[in-house]
Amino acid sequence: MVIYLHLTNLDFTRYRMKNIHSLILGLVCLFGFSSSADAQIWDAEKGCLTESPGGPCLPNTLLSAVPFLRINPDARAGAMGDVGLATSADPNAMHFNASKLAFAQNDLGVSATYSPWLQGIGLKDVYLAYLSGYKRINDLQTIGFDLRFFSLGQIDFTGPQGESRGSGRPREFSLSFAYARKLAETFSASLSAKYIYSNLASGQSIDNVNITAANAFSVDFGLNYYNDIVLGDYDARINYGLAVTNLGSRVTYTRELDVRDFLPSNLGVGVALDLNIDDYNMITFALDVNKLLVPTPISPLDSTRFDLDENGVADFREQNLIEGITSSFFDAPGGFGEELLEIYYSTGIEYWYDQQFAVRAGYYYEHPRKGDRRFLTLGLGLKYSTLNMNISYLVPTTIRRSPLDNTLRFGVVFNLGEVAE
Repeated sequence: MVIYLHLTNLDFTRYRMKNIHSLILGLVCLFGFSSSADAQIWDAEKGCLTESPGGPCLPNTLLSAVPFLRINPDARAGAMGDVGLATSADPNAMHFNASKLAFAQNDLGVSATYSPWLQGIGLKDVYLAYLSGYKRINDLQTIGFDLRFFSLGQIDFTGPQGESRGSGRPREFSLSFAYARKLAETFSASLSAKYIYSNLASGQSIDNVNITAANAFSVDFGLNYYNDIVLGDYDARINYGLAVTNLGSRVTYTRELDVRDFLPSNLGVGVALDLNIDDYNMITFALDVNKLLVPTPISPLDSTRFDLDENGVADFREQNLIEGITSSFFDAPGGFGEELLEIYYSTGIEYWYDQQFAVRAGYYYEHPRKGDRRFLTLGLGLKYSTLNMNISYLVPTTIRRSPLDNTLRFGVVFNLGEVAE
């Protein structure tokens, strides 16, 4: 794959770069999220970008640095529409909501997942690898960790005249540690600390501006609560989860320019119902609702909002962490109606037979103007002794390609130690 390093000749399939940070976001979009850059005008009446006066609104996708932090690494959740905020605890709770670890059934758990990326266009060396685990300290306290590595394969860089600028292997990783504690018999909380490293084009330069690796630190906060109930003739449990993730320092890929991009801070709320039909059959229904806590991009054509201080940098990119989180609830150009479009939904179902064999399905929805990721998911799970094996498959429901289109993801979970009572 070839990436052009030039301010006026950077074209990633209809995405034209305007500055050094757009190069980085372009790499981000290429490997994870979609963007649009056809001829655009600002429709003040509609409050959005259009291709022609009175035409339909174009996508206005939320953008952040290091979006690999929001890629679901869990094959089990990947088969259930990416739900995971309130489902039963396993080591992959580190990604969704670490407070669930306080209710983990085993004394020790370790999980590993491999997710191929962009296989639909023939890339074989792009993937996400994920390792996570937890250890119960006592009945009240549990600690957890996770290591996430995202390989973007080998990329050849060329200049505007086609001259070689060398090659590189962009890569990103994060390392997290969490502490979860029961605050009551059915209520828990967690706090996680995370280190983030992103090297997308280190060693390259544009107009004498050197590109470097980015580093950041962030924290996650989670809550979990459950309530045992009876539905008709069946015993059931309702689980509630809330998590605020990736709250931390903004990142930069240059030392010369003091312009930084937001981490993909996220607010998620989830609910799951576990229904015990009998001694052999159990069904879980789950729903997650998420919203990124980052500012909505403002068009350069909107002179009343884009760069009021006239320093050449979009005002929404100059906000600090607190300003960015606060404004994310009311800064959409289309008003509150557009803010609602920035919420995305995951729903899933899981059936277990004798706690040994699972069948899963789910659906993920993101509005067409805010990324347009919509897909069905399917998967299976098999439990043998201390080992759980999971597999998931993604089926797109739109013409917009997903990096995981028709891709199998694999994961294993080892449940070790004594089972909590």
